[in-house]
Amino acid sequence: MSDTAPRNPVWAPAMLADALLRGVAGTSALLRVTSTNTDTSQSEVGLVATAFVDVVVSPVAMRRLRPSWQEGDQPKWELFMSATGVEQQLGTLNFASAQALFASTLALTVAGQDYLIESIASNEAFGQVYLYRLLLRQARPQAL
Repeated sequence: MSDTAPRNPVWAPAMLADALLRGVAGTSALLRVTSTNTDTSQSEVGLVATAFVDVVVSPVAMRRLRPSWQEGDQPKWELFMSATGVEQQLGTLNFASAQALFASTLALTVAGQDYLIESIASNEAFGQVYLYRLLLRQARPQAL
């Protein structure tokens, strides 16, 4: 029996990435994103009130990177984030791109622990992003 469903082959890597993230006990991540409220009187005089929105992205998987041998270095973590989960939130929050979403992210919470984003990389196939890899470090309580 063959699969004759009319699927776009460009979506196959994204579907595979989502299935793998869910299969390895994938969880969800909470991004604390800054957003500006432009309907207030403060915005009319140039003072824009900053609001924070919590955005849930799923599925994600996280792993700890090998510790570095330098004194005082904090452990680093790598977060694998589904591109389809990010795309769903872009439409909801009216962000132009995933980079704009990550740039406005103050902190990221996974399993009750806060992290700060150090760098972002994306994996592509057929010209489409199917996975985001975020390098994170644990946030200190006074950093937030």
